[in-house]
Amino acid sequence: MDISMLMRGTEAFKKQSFKKYKERYIDLVKRGQKPKALFIGCSDSRVVPSLITNSDPGDLFVVRNIGNFVPPYKPDVDFHGTAAAIEYAVSFLKVSDIIVCGHSHCGAIEGVFKKEDIDPDAMIHVKKWLELGERTKEMIDQLEVSEPLELKLKMEMAEQISVVFSLQNLLSYPKVAEKVEEGTLSIRGWYYKIETGDVSFYDDDKMLFLPPEHHDA
Repeated sequence: MDISMLMRGTEAFKKQSFKKYKERYIDLVKRGQKPKALFIGCSDSRVVPSLITNSDPGDLFVVRNIGNFVPPYKPDVDFHGTAAAIEYAVSFLKVSDIIVCGHSHCGAIEGVFKKEDIDPDAMIHVKKWLELGERTKEMIDQLEVSEPLELKLKMEMAEQISVVFSLQNLLSYPKVAEKVEEGTLSIRGWYYKIETGDVSFYDDDKMLFLPPEHHDA
């Protein structure tokens, strides 16, 4: 798809999708947005939050980054895009749920295991960002000490473990921890398989990603 097709797509949006949701958009402008959930997903073009969740405009507050990583809370005055989105969603929009959604065939997770292939001059920020996956790599390396893992299984495990570490990092944000403790906020880990469309949900008690029929919401 080239840029001209994307530009024509905006015309189709105005005539079709916007027309379908016109009254909803007008209401969202009048009343402001009140999304129920913050969706933290990967920038991967194959991961489309509104399609995965079958949601409408105004339902999700979305932040996407390479690898759907949640960096740990860092109380300084540097630029923190993902952290700012978390703070805004929790403190201003008062979402009731935060979803961290990992996915299969994640280039960021693969990059964590192949950081030596990344050109530090061309992708200095990418290389730094992928340090957020080091804990995941360390855990996989520990598992492989006893038994080597087949590559596909290794990547899938890493993609899921990374989501769990991001959930842990979420709790380092004071307001997130406070709201989780008082029961007004839930944090959830999801895993999306691009090739099948299946979504599994992390069960904290079982420490597994389970399909909907085996998961208690």
